[in-house]
Amino acid sequence: MVKHSRNHRMAKFFTRERFGRPQVLAATLLLIFTGQCVWLLLRGTSPLDVDSSGLFRVQEGLRQWRGGTIAGTPSPERLEVASPPPPEVEENQGFDPDHSPLWYLLAAAAWARRQGLSPGDSIKYWGWLARLPYLILGILLGASLWYVARRLYGNAGGYVALTLYCFSPLMIRSSTLWLTQPETGAAWGTFGAIFTSIAVAHTLYAPREVVLWNWRRILLLGLSLALAIGCQFSLVILVPLTLAFMLYVAPNRRIAALVIWGAALAVAFVLLLASYAFDFRILGQSIRHARFFGVSWAAFAMPAAYQRIWVQVVQAGPALLIALPVTLATYVAWRRTRYFGNTAPLLVAAIFLVFAVATPHYPGAGFALLAVPFLLVFVSGIIADLMETHQHALVMACVWGLLAANALLNLTQLARVGRG
Repeated sequence: MVKHSRNHRMAKFFTRERFGRPQVLAATLLLIFTGQCVWLLLRGTSPLDVDSSGLFRVQEGLRQWRGGTIAGTPSPERLEVASPPPPEVEENQGFDPDHSPLWYLLAAAAWARRQGLSPGDSIKYWGWLARLPYLILGILLGASLWYVARRLYGNAGGYVALTLYCFSPLMIRSSTLWLTQPETGAAWGTFGAIFTSIAVAHTLYAPREVVLWNWRRILLLGLSLALAIGCQFSLVILVPLTLAFMLYVAPNRRIAALVIWGAALAVAFVLLLASYAFDFRILGQSIRHARFFGVSWAAFAMPAAYQRIWVQVVQAGPALLIALPVTLATYVAWRRTRYFGNTAPLLVAAIFLVFAVATPHYPGAGFALLAVPFLLVFVSGIIADLMETHQHALVMACVWGLLAANALLNLTQLARVGRG
């Protein structure tokens, strides 16, 4: 009887709805994305790629994984490591102003169970072990992007969003730390926080006991917030942003929305506190030394700030560079496309791009990357709407031609990457 029940649950899980053709195609695209990342690591990684800040990041996380002091906080053990702290940490009394220990623990996650091995004396392992967590996070972000776009816009929207993502030079570089900062964890956490808050608000219309019924989404929202804020303190802006979306989507269930939001914040706080080894004293000192907002109003008058954002968009892929102006024009001109499913990702991307301009130093680079997945969702939504018009055949030909050209160009560029 127990065996029959287990087989029934397994059969229910492996259904065509869960594992049909769309899932196989999405998995294939993610496999191609992984292959491109591995190729970039094989062709481009060498011991010379290890910079002092990257080595410091892994050493800090590895020390905490092995029971030492908390990463990103002052420690006499730093005198014994091979790489000194970067200037922003050294000048901030030893506290990292932008990241919690979670950022360091992620960086050293692949080293945690390798006893007797350290990045300082085993430099040849650097390219894989130090980049592996971000490759996994990049794959998870792509899967989340496909899931959200498909739920919002159908299979066509999911395919467009995931194809743009999988052949985006920026996302491939970010998932392999190829001349970029490790922001993939913040990107996945941010993406999950925004769309989980929207999803959980939609469930409030169901005639059930919403708080208990939503415990999985509460945990997911809390995990997403902890990951995002832990990897970039300035992403504390997600706290009011997620609440705003929940209250907008469920205006008649605001009390329930507040309870769920508060529960998710509590989960996020516990997870962040765990990264500080549940040491309230160190947590308080870290918060006092944190740089939550480095906004510079003068940056809005600096052409270089906008040029930096433009470079990020270009690096996201030539297809996005072409599709974004077209979809924005369509959004403005065609009233049918101006619904919440399209407006929400565009609004979030715009907010992040504004913060990217306003914070010309390190956090600004993170905001620019965070905007890209939301832009991909927006573009895929408008394209899915265009595919439902009478010009379906023409739109399909243009879209798939653009995606194919983008993929071919990206593969050509990857082929030219030489060994480091």
